[in-house]
Order: sequence, then structure tokens, then C-alpha cells
Amino acid sequence: MAFRAATHLVRAAHHSSRSNALVYTSLLTPRLFHSTPSVAKRQKLEDPVTADEALDLLDDPFDDDDTASAGHLMLREHRQTLYYMRLIEHEMPKLVAYRKPFKPPTNPLVVRSLEYGGVNHPVLKKRVVVVAVDDLPLHNDAAIHKLKLLAGPRWTPRPPADSGINELSSWKHGYVKISCEDFPQPMQNLKWVSDTLDRLVKEANNSSDTFKDVPLDVRHLYSKARKAKKGEHLRTRIYDRPTIRDFPQEWLPDPPVQA
Repeated sequence: MAFRAATHLVRAAHHSSRSNALVYTSLLTPRLFHSTPSVAKRQKLEDPVTADEALDLLDDPFDDDDTASAGHLMLREHRQTLYYMRLIEHEMPKLVAYRKPFKPPTNPLVVRSLEYGGVNHPVLKKRVVVVAVDDLPLHNDAAIHKLKLLAGPRWTPRPPADSGINELSSWKHGYVKISCEDFPQPMQNLKWVSDTLDRLVKEANNSSDTFKDVPLDVRHLYSKARKAKKGEHLRTRIYDRPTIRDFPQEWLPDPPVQA
């Protein structure tokens, strides 16, 4: 308001030789190249203020009844906080009516996809499926061995690092990871992976040839361990990584007594 009053004071001093009517006319009359009917019909946002009214505005004392811009921002944050606190207090208890018991997923497949926040990228169509060999419908140990042979380097004794599976979970017979990005649509790639996994299981359960005399090829595991340079390629650490179960029982602390 003070800036508005000072602006009108400057204008009044500049046009002091003219009458008040001429001042208002010069201020409100549009420019010649803007003098169109649509511009003439526009409503004026500000009413003209005389020099005396501007001086009266400057003479009004400040009652210290307002705060700075930072204070208004702080008050707005407090209002937003109170709004969400009211939602938590009054609306959240109503969600109890929609409560459902948790049921663990029965699908053993773990499907992974990539997103770049709306940015188009060729890898968006890729789909990766990871599944535990123990969760597949295999008939016997011979079928498990044949599945590992058919999977080749796609089989690993431990869950892949990017599979989203906890390494502490049981992985007796390892995991199979299959990916595809050959088709233009993501669902087409996922369908191809699913069909390939079905054919793999079907062929593993085929008892006409069990490949019992064919040893398991683990060269891809040793190659990966050498590249990691963590010593896992030594001896049999790839299969038998030392765990707490390998320590003598007398070295381990006593288990907690359950009440």
C-alpha cells in the first residue's frame, strides 16, 4: 500500500501543472495503438487516488498487526501440518473397515522391470523372471539335475543380486534367471519368458533321458567368482560358503531360552 501511495505521489508531482481531471484522463486513456473496443471495455484494476488520499495513506501508523513474508510461510506450513494431523486423527481410523488379512503370494515367479520416470528407453521393454528351482513342479532329483543342465549359465546356486530375493532365504537347489528384450512390447517379452520356463520344466520332467552321467557345468560360476576377486573361486566356496553352522557348537553362544 505504501508503494502504491508513493507511486501516485510521483505522478501527482510530475503533473502538478495540470488539473486533476487532466491527470486522470492521461492515466486512464489507453495508447493509440491499443485503442480497440475490446481494450476499451476492460475493467480498470485500480481506482484513481488523489494526492491527498495518498498522503493520508502514508500518514497511517503501523499497528504491528502483521508479520513478514517468512512469517506467513511458516504459518502456511503449520496449517498444512494441522491439516494432515486432522486427517490422521479423524479419517485414518475409518480405514479399519477395509482391513484384510495378509496372504503370502503363491506365485513363485519374481518378475522384474525397469522404469526411468517416464523417460523413453530401450530397456523399458525388458522383462526378467527369477524362480527358485525348489518351487518348480519337478518330479524327482533327476529332473532337478536335468533342469540345471538345460538352464546352463542361467542357473546359479544363489539368488541373483538384482532379483529382489533375500540371500538369507533357503536356496537348496539354486535359482533360474531368464530375461528377454527381443520383442517391442513388454508383455510379449514376459510371455516368451513364461513359455520358455514351461518348456524347460516339461523337458526336465521327461524321463526318457535323465542325463545322469553328464556332470553339471559350473564354469560360469567360477568365472564370475574370479571377476569379483573375493576368493570364492578357491576350493569349494561357491557351493559351501562358510556359515555359522560350520563352527563348533562349543564356540557358539547358547541359544536363547524361549519362555
